[in-house]
Amino acid sequence: MEQPRTRQELYEMIRETSKEEFILSEMKRLGFWDVEQGLPKLSEDLIKRKGELDRELRDLLNKQRVWNQKERLLKEMRKKRMEEAKARREETKKKREEKRKEKARVWKEKQENDVVYLGKKVSRGLNDTQHDETKLKSLGLPIFKDIPSLTEAMGIDAGRLRFLAYDRDVTKLSHYKKFTIPKKTGGVRHISAPMLHLKNAQYWILENILYKMDVNEHAHGFVPGKSILTNAAMHVGKELVINIDLKNFFPTLTFKRIKGMFRAMGYSDQMSTIFGLICSEPDTDEVMLDGEKYYVSKGERRLPQGAPTSPALTNLICYRMDKRFKGIADQLGFTYTRYADDLTFSMPGTDNAAIKKLMGRVRAVVEDEKFSIHPKKIHYMRKGSRKEVTGIVVNEKLSVNRKKLKQFRAVLYRIEKNKSFDGVEWGNGNPAYTIKGFANFVRMVDKEKGQKLMERVMNILSDEAIMKTIKIEIPEEPKKPTATIENKTPDQVDRIQNEEEQDWWRMW
Repeated sequence: MEQPRTRQELYEMIRETSKEEFILSEMKRLGFWDVEQGLPKLSEDLIKRKGELDRELRDLLNKQRVWNQKERLLKEMRKKRMEEAKARREETKKKREEKRKEKARVWKEKQENDVVYLGKKVSRGLNDTQHDETKLKSLGLPIFKDIPSLTEAMGIDAGRLRFLAYDRDVTKLSHYKKFTIPKKTGGVRHISAPMLHLKNAQYWILENILYKMDVNEHAHGFVPGKSILTNAAMHVGKELVINIDLKNFFPTLTFKRIKGMFRAMGYSDQMSTIFGLICSEPDTDEVMLDGEKYYVSKGERRLPQGAPTSPALTNLICYRMDKRFKGIADQLGFTYTRYADDLTFSMPGTDNAAIKKLMGRVRAVVEDEKFSIHPKKIHYMRKGSRKEVTGIVVNEKLSVNRKKLKQFRAVLYRIEKNKSFDGVEWGNGNPAYTIKGFANFVRMVDKEKGQKLMERVMNILSDEAIMKTIKIEIPEEPKKPTATIENKTPDQVDRIQNEEEQDWWRMW
């Protein structure tokens, strides 16, 4: 063993062996241990063995320290990882919360400024906001870039718009007041009158969109500047007049066709859906449950008979049908007009072959346009019979039915004589309104006669004693057909039904 030069080297040598071994080796090297003078108290072998064991022990201790340090490091590493994972979770949670809040904010903003859902059956296409601006401009129709611009124009907010347009399967609320008008020939006419807010929205659509669209020149019903008078005037003095009524005219027009009409104008799928929903009503049943009334949807939404937009929509949807009927009429020598569901054809002579061709082609067009003809409301009025078109006699000139005029004068005379409305029946509803309405009707057809009747009516209505006798009774059930109709001939029944059907449009 070399002699250590420095203290550090000395320490290193002692650590590499053991203190006893180092002392023994130094004693041998310096001559203090004479191996030949006998054995020491602690034998050389034992010292060496102890040194080996000390080295092994040190190695084991070093390994243990390394292992303990590794366990500590692992624990520290796991702890650090757990802390980092917890921090990441907190950060992720924070981001998710911020994202949720942002999503809620965006949704709330979208709810306030957009319409994304209006019911499971009608919401498809609400994401389509692309208009055909070129077409809308050519038609002179307003263009709405988004829902806020529409609601601003209508004077309502998005919440109100959704409320009016939402299609519900079951609801406690109906936007329509439904009632019936009894018919003289039996049965009832179903009317759906919109509530105030919906009615205002419908009037807005009527004034700003529907009335800006051109309708076929042969449509006279609910067209500005036209009336039952202009409709009847087209058939004055004709030898043959044919009246044809379409069955269930308004209910035949479903939401799909109404929406399609707005799409054809150039509006986006979103706007067309909203307009279509506002202008239609759900087909529902009324169900009582636990003392509460529910409206349960049972079919497609339809055009309501009673909404201000319905007549104008029928004219637009029937544009092509009117054009086809005009072509058929011109080809066969007929004059054609339409007032709502009342089709009228007339000709100066009587040509049975032409009549047969006309009816065959009319039936084919009606079927193709997804309508149907009422089988009991086809009336042929030939030479020698009284001819009426939309309630106005057209034999030689426009005039009022003489028999009905005579009955009306008798009613006025009875009221004037008895100073009372007791026992007076004229039309349906308040007799004060019905007699005034008929006097206005007569004045529209024949100004001189109508003015005289109106003066008598106004004298009656200004008499307080007479007005106090008005009694209005609303029947709980529709009136049943009277037995007298069953005793009439087929021609007489047709005439009665024809007279009855001419009155329905006056409610507008």
